[in-house]
Amino acid sequence: MSKFKHYFLQVLKVPYMKYIAVAVFGLLFVGVIGENSILAHLRNLQYIGQLEDDIAEYNARNERDCEQIRKLDTNPKAIEKIARERYFMKADDEEIFVLSTDERHTNTLLPDTNATVE
Repeated sequence: MSKFKHYFLQVLKVPYMKYIAVAVFGLLFVGVIGENSILAHLRNLQYIGQLEDDIAEYNARNERDCEQIRKLDTNPKAIEKIARERYFMKADDEEIFVLSTDERHTNTLLPDTNATVE
């Protein structure tokens, strides 16, 4: 430790070395270590870009939903279409057949062949 201390004191005896050391420390603090460093600034810029992408996506969804609401307000056929497609509603004289490729639904419709009757 004494060699390091001796070397450090010799370096500080050089004219203007104190100012250079303070400047290097200041640049290091501003560039890397501090709360408002350049690295933190770059991270914040990246986060802002992600948030702007999210805002654009939400605005597109909002426009699409507002257009659908306008259609529902002005066109009774649109309400009927949504009721039929989403909620499987039908008129009194109709029958609805739901076709699904989901295995979970098809397995529940098939009888259990392994069951024994007592």
